Amino acid sequence: MPLPPPSTERNRIHRRNVKLDGFKRTDGLWDIEAHLVDTKDHDFPLSTGLLKSGNAVHDMRVRVTIDSRMNVVDVVVCTESAPFMGYCDSITPDYSRIIGLNLFNGFLKAVKEMFGNSLGCAHLSELLMFLPTAALQTLTGEALDNDAPEHKPYQIDRCHALVSHSETVRRYFPRWYRDQNPG
Repeated sequence: MPLPPPSTERNRIHRRNVKLDGFKRTDGLWDIEAHLVDTKDHDFPLSTGLLKSGNAVHDMRVRVTIDSRMNVVDVVVCTESAPFMGYCDSITPDYSRIIGLNLFNGFLKAVKEMFGNSLGCAHLSELLMFLPTAALQTLTGEALDNDAPEHKPYQIDRCHALVSHSETVRRYFPRWYRDQNPG
């Protein structure tokens, strides 16, 4: 169902585009790429000069390489545009600290601890928050479905519709259904 029409006339001021792509590599690993672009619909004065309408305020990319168990084995981060180039982009090498983390086991918490507030770039850190679900969507039907049947599917207990005691799990994943009120 789409959003209802706005109740009053309005003018768009800002646009943020976030795009995520998942790739299966020939070496058995996976790449998840995230791209964020902020633009203004009007000329926008910055301390560093006037940004023309439609030009990127922020243009940032992250690529993580993961294995089929969701472990981060490599990361590349770049900032193509930011209000304070030479300063904003100086933090990008620090994001290599996510190598070794698992996207499904404490990843979001670790990113917040490592890069929260002034410890990182708010925009790059925000892009990292999208990675677990983008990785899940990328690997669904591929590596995750090929795992041994004794392993619970990754999506179980990762959202309200797929909590172990839900009707959805009872109906579509009966082996993993857990009655909340046993007895």
